[in-house]
Amino acid sequence: MAEYELKVSEALLSNLLGGGKEGLGELVESVLNQVLEAQAEEQLGAGRYERCEARTGYRNGYRTRQLYSRVGPLTLRVPQFRDGSFSTEIFQRYQRSEQALVLALMEMVVNGVSTRKVSKITEELCRTSFSKSTVSRLCAALDARVRAFNERPLGSFPFLLIDALYVKAREDERIVSKAGLLVSGIDAEGYREVLGLRMGDRESEGFWRDMFDWLKGRGLHGVAFVVSDEHKGLVGAVRRCFQGAVWQRCQVHFGRNVLSHTPSRHKDALAEGLKRIFRSETAAEAREKAHALMEEMAQKVPRAMTCLEEGLEDALAVLSLPEKYRRRLKSTNMQERLIQEIRRRERVIRIFLNEESAHRLIGALVAEIHEEWQGRRYLDMSDFHEWWEARRPANQEGEKVVSIDH
Repeated sequence: MAEYELKVSEALLSNLLGGGKEGLGELVESVLNQVLEAQAEEQLGAGRYERCEARTGYRNGYRTRQLYSRVGPLTLRVPQFRDGSFSTEIFQRYQRSEQALVLALMEMVVNGVSTRKVSKITEELCRTSFSKSTVSRLCAALDARVRAFNERPLGSFPFLLIDALYVKAREDERIVSKAGLLVSGIDAEGYREVLGLRMGDRESEGFWRDMFDWLKGRGLHGVAFVVSDEHKGLVGAVRRCFQGAVWQRCQVHFGRNVLSHTPSRHKDALAEGLKRIFRSETAAEAREKAHALMEEMAQKVPRAMTCLEEGLEDALAVLSLPEKYRRRLKSTNMQERLIQEIRRRERVIRIFLNEESAHRLIGALVAEIHEEWQGRRYLDMSDFHEWWEARRPANQEGEKVVSIDH
């Protein structure tokens, strides 16, 4: 949008500085209306009543549109054109996760399960009355948008990062735990995407297999490297659905597993030893350091050393990749950050009305994070493709990215 000077009236500024309750909402409303006006002038190539050769159309008044925000409902005056339609990103960019959070709270209120805290938050967010039919209509609209994101076609993704989070939801007059299964990927060009979300009762192998088959049914292919924790059902499903792909056990989770078998007085020494192993440049070097650590600590922490020995090779799988990819693919930190953002919103709700409400909020949020990832390359894949070409079996000529042997 071209440079445009925003104006704030003295009365509005006085209300804001004087602590007026609606001052901030009025300020946001004023600014957004001025932004809409500036966008209209830019699209028409001329200001109101301006005569010039650059003008591409004519105005036809305004229509009002209500936009709900954290500072209350905003009444926006959307310009209308005689020929063609006025376009703006203000409404499209209005956060789906914000809508989902408000709807989750509203659902709880209209169904009589709200707490005093939830009611207060809802009042602050909405600052307007609402009915059960209004909530249902808004939920249906948001569900369609989340579904479109969650069922879009996929393509080639050499790298997958997988994790799950658990939330509480009401079911048959009980509070139960629900698993949100999340899969993210890095495509052949190095861009990140959230590939899909599914809710379930637990992380069983069968449920993970259904999840992966669903993703493959949407076009997912070319998986070469999978990063996750060591949940047995998940690992079994990965080996079955992505046969031949390398599975990398998250080094952060693995380190926590080893340290969980360690008395407090030995944890610092063992943590330093694990860091030395994971900083190795080759698998041979890492094994040598691991064996030295096991000899040193075997008598002090035998269970921890058994855990280290059993999981070491899976935690070193990333060393088979070119060095530039190891830092970001040695753990599920990318997924952990995604889940932390979900947790920040989920803590407001605490207990969802039902599984659908949980799916709506999580789905809306990951859709927004996915959009934020677009246009920002996460990895330069040129070295990966060269490395893969050099290692690819001769009978796989013509495939750009396929699975690789463990």
